[in-house]
Amino acid sequence: MKKFFASRAGIVTAGGVIGAIAAYLVYLGNPPNMGVCVACFTRDTAGALGLHRAGAVQYLRPELIGFVFGSLVSALAFGEFRPRGGSAPVLRFVLGFFAMVGALVFLGCPWRAFSRLAGGDLNAVTGIAGLAVGIALGVWFLKNGYNLGRSTPSRPAAGWVMPVFMLILFVLLVFEVKFTPEGPIFFSSAGPGSMHAPLFVSLGAGLLVGVLAQRTRFCTMGALRDLILMKETHLLSGVLGFIVAAFAVNLLIGKFNVGFAPQPIAHSDHLWNFLGMSLSGLCFALAGGCPGRQFFMSGEGDGDASVFVFGMLIGAAFAHNFNLAGAPDKFDKATQVLTVGGPSVWGQWAVIAGLVLVIAIGLFMREKSR
Repeated sequence: MKKFFASRAGIVTAGGVIGAIAAYLVYLGNPPNMGVCVACFTRDTAGALGLHRAGAVQYLRPELIGFVFGSLVSALAFGEFRPRGGSAPVLRFVLGFFAMVGALVFLGCPWRAFSRLAGGDLNAVTGIAGLAVGIALGVWFLKNGYNLGRSTPSRPAAGWVMPVFMLILFVLLVFEVKFTPEGPIFFSSAGPGSMHAPLFVSLGAGLLVGVLAQRTRFCTMGALRDLILMKETHLLSGVLGFIVAAFAVNLLIGKFNVGFAPQPIAHSDHLWNFLGMSLSGLCFALAGGCPGRQFFMSGEGDGDASVFVFGMLIGAAFAHNFNLAGAPDKFDKATQVLTVGGPSVWGQWAVIAGLVLVIAIGLFMREKSR
């Protein structure tokens, strides 16, 4: 079994299963082209906790809970649960924060970019191009001595922080706890946050994805990084499996709609699609994993990945509290007029500021600069 998961057939199979799950969860109720979007689901979770008050995007997504527990179970079963941390935690928090800002300007993480492409959304092409450019810049920093420092082994309790946090979220979700009549936990009554597959189906899907991704090291950022850095296509074959399987399921369930606009929960402002994902790609490259991979590593006991995830959670809150997130295109059927969405001026400045700051991290955290 270990040999299979480490093989190309294993990574292609895992990617195909994950892609099929992502597409089928849309059929079961998740938002369009958002069957599995780590950034969007983290944003919804932040909203459910009251960290932002955008009423359309508030729901404790069970898929994320499943990611962590699936990875945890797999790591424990195969002797790979290794509590560790201490590698520039503050900088990792900042990278998680700006990775989320960039992703919400684009309206999706790399997982959703590939899901959108598999659903026919051609706006994903500029987002994926930006992702590749950001990762390529990160690879340049890696080649020139960038290093956040080594993680060191921690006490076992440190590795359980994220699983315990997810267990608390699970209890809050199942019992729909209300701490005050008007307070959290919040659940959207309309918009993307109100769209979700049945709770335990989503949880089971997340568990399966967590196990598969932990065993195969599935990572969308790592696929492009390895291709650019080493001309290695092992992880990329998993991503291609994801896209092909999601495309096939979308065709079967009638969810394939090719074009630029109007596309569900997406905008066709190509410049900011590109720049938003460039920022995210650079953050993921400097942190060592895409958002899904960060959740999976946190389930393995990686405290540095947990810090990145909490940075994403707070980044999502800031993005909506301060009007940084992109707005989707709007199409008026009566007048046949399309209003192109995209980020506000504040969101545009946030991406620019993020690029400057994260490039500075890449420059000043090089071994050669010390």
